[in-house]
Amino acid sequence: MSVLIRFVIGLTFGLGLLISGMSNPAKVLNFLDLAAIGTGAWDPSLMFVMIGAVVVTFVGFRLVLKWPRPILGETFRLPAKTDVDLRVIIGPAIFGVGWGVAGFCPGPAFVALGYGSSASIQFMIAMLVGMAGARALAERQPALAGSLYE
Repeated sequence: MSVLIRFVIGLTFGLGLLISGMSNPAKVLNFLDLAAIGTGAWDPSLMFVMIGAVVVTFVGFRLVLKWPRPILGETFRLPAKTDVDLRVIIGPAIFGVGWGVAGFCPGPAFVALGYGSSASIQFMIAMLVGMAGARALAERQPALAGSLYE
């Protein structure tokens, strides 16, 4: 049953990306083009999608974490680490640069694969190669591997 629920959640997320147009890298790049502010070419819609996501997440976590346990699990699995280390800085920086260059992040890229565009296919290949490279690097450096996969 949990697989079906996860599928429905993923489908809902994907449909939301399609309906909002956020699986279109041009829409994202038009938001990130700050030089276009005031010219009529800047697209603020991504900002509203992000604000909506933050509000829903903020409220959702406040409500759900009051429950004795999650619906589909025995316990809540919350991060134990709260310190900011080099990984916490470098990882999001790489993500942001990749998002700014390609106009894709992982969720919308999966949705865009349905369009069959070469850009989404190239992005997914690059993302999977990067993930494999990060895992291989972490496995070569035991101290880093422990913090990556806890």
